[in-house]
Amino acid sequence: MIPQASKTILMMKLRYITLPLILLFFGLGQSNALSAQNNTTTNIALQIKGEVLTPLNLTIKQLKEYPTHQVDVKDKNGKSHRYTGVYVQDVLTKAGVTTGHDLKGENLTKYVLADCADGYQVLYSLAELDSSFTAHPPIIAYQMDGQPLFQSKGPLRMVMPQDKKPARDCFQLKSLSVHFAKE
Repeated sequence: MIPQASKTILMMKLRYITLPLILLFFGLGQSNALSAQNNTTTNIALQIKGEVLTPLNLTIKQLKEYPTHQVDVKDKNGKSHRYTGVYVQDVLTKAGVTTGHDLKGENLTKYVLADCADGYQVLYSLAELDSSFTAHPPIIAYQMDGQPLFQSKGPLRMVMPQDKKPARDCFQLKSLSVHFAKE
């Protein structure tokens, strides 16, 4: 038979061991559920919205199904990098935005607002994103020098190859919103 004092000590030890184990067990389960939930929401890499016929929520996998293009651009330090991605125009066309030879008249008053995860925003005219207006169409890049973009720069980046400096290249691009410039 175990003395009463020993039983009390044993019960206290069990409480100190059991409670953390229970919390650990339920905490891990909850963290796995949160992780699965986050994976579901983070699969959406880019939203196309605003004045579009078909709003899009695209994953990286879906973006890679578009025709692939590469552009060579120098960074702010003058080092050249090769970016791989899709033409912005191709994605906007898929969303039902007027592009190409049909881009004329009042559609030339449209602009695209790029939003990034850190709050950075850049405004582009629709025409400057269109290959019928520029010799060097911009891309939505998902790779730099053959590798996925660093987390601090990706997973997507807007690359404007015709710009002399990369100030309008957007890191961590999350959405493109099309609008009419109205008075």
